[in-house]
Amino acid sequence: MTTQRPDDGSRAEPSTAPAAGRVRAGGGTRAGVEAAGRFRIYLGAAPGVGKTYAMLDEAHRRRRRGGDVVIAMVETHARPATEAQVAGLEVVPRKTVEYRGARFEELDLEAVLARRPQVALIDELAHTNVPGSGRNEKRWQDVLELLAADIDVITNVNVQHIESLADVVEQITGIAVRERVPDAVIRSADQIELVDSSPEQLRRRMLHGNIFPPDLAGEALRGFFKTDTLTALRELTLRFLADETRGDLHERRSLARAETLWETAESVLVGVSTAPGADATLRRAARIAARLQADLHVAHVMPIEARPSDVKIATLRRLADDLGAHWSDLSGEDPATALVDFARQRQITQIVVGPGRRGRWLEIIGGGSTIRRLSRLAGDAGIDVHIIARAASPSAGSPDAGTRNPDRWLRGPDADSGTPTP
Repeated sequence: MTTQRPDDGSRAEPSTAPAAGRVRAGGGTRAGVEAAGRFRIYLGAAPGVGKTYAMLDEAHRRRRRGGDVVIAMVETHARPATEAQVAGLEVVPRKTVEYRGARFEELDLEAVLARRPQVALIDELAHTNVPGSGRNEKRWQDVLELLAADIDVITNVNVQHIESLADVVEQITGIAVRERVPDAVIRSADQIELVDSSPEQLRRRMLHGNIFPPDLAGEALRGFFKTDTLTALRELTLRFLADETRGDLHERRSLARAETLWETAESVLVGVSTAPGADATLRRAARIAARLQADLHVAHVMPIEARPSDVKIATLRRLADDLGAHWSDLSGEDPATALVDFARQRQITQIVVGPGRRGRWLEIIGGGSTIRRLSRLAGDAGIDVHIIARAASPSAGSPDAGTRNPDRWLRGPDADSGTPTP
């Protein structure tokens, strides 16, 4: 299953117009860049489904057609079939970095830019770069620089690393997801291709030693690679890709019938505060907006004379930007009225609020009279209201909590010896 913008697999002629939906390497995630390379992502539900193998297979296909393809960064995890796929492809040497007494190998961004290939293969889009290895903290930022330099990029990512889905994965697996990619980066891809495997097939591959070494396979099968966990992650991946496919269809119909206006359009507003759980509510609202193919607005409502928590608000604003949302600061003694008035002005059809501590205006996300008033005012205005339930922390009561590297099964067998978290 694939969702894609028009692409025949060959290199498109550089455009002089800004590329729609692109993201800027050095700035906010909603700005465009010019003359960008084409961007393909292989998406999977778990390690071992075959994303890297599929990426290398595509590289060989392009090379046979005369394409200039290089491996900028590929991790084989000592899998024989994957290692065999590397043969015959040019590899750009990695950069060796010393950090806290250990040596690490990272993508050499400057070397790839100097080599200037037609296509660069880059594994593990969500990877955190070792401090001192380059100017970017995250590998997806390196990818954006290559795209801005008109170099095509083929990469891969697991569903748990998508920012709007990370908290859902934490609930499913009981494991904290530390490495995340902004939704805006994922959605800017020209093509997102699913690499799928049934839970049963994935577990068989694990038993046969095709994913992790035998000494790690048993622990993985009892933990992250349990059948119910893999089934839930697979469903989450399919739903995300289905949302992307619907977005492509909407875009194509809009282009084909530009003179025709849609009869209605959904728009979602989420009210946030500095209370705990606001980030989870924001991500949930982003998923609702994605499935509705709706714009997402974020409103921070604050009593008129109150002072905001700059650090917490800045964190929420960054998350909103990563999710492609529009941020607004509102003030008023009655948050229900402030949200509904804002929604009316922006023709918003859905309001999302979530749980929080009871307090002065924070009743809006914790129940009580403010919730009832919000529901009544929104109902009178023809606006739907979603009240998001409080999600349990993945670390609470989890059998996997407190492990030395809680996301080891999210990254691969060498996660304990991989890039340290800065």
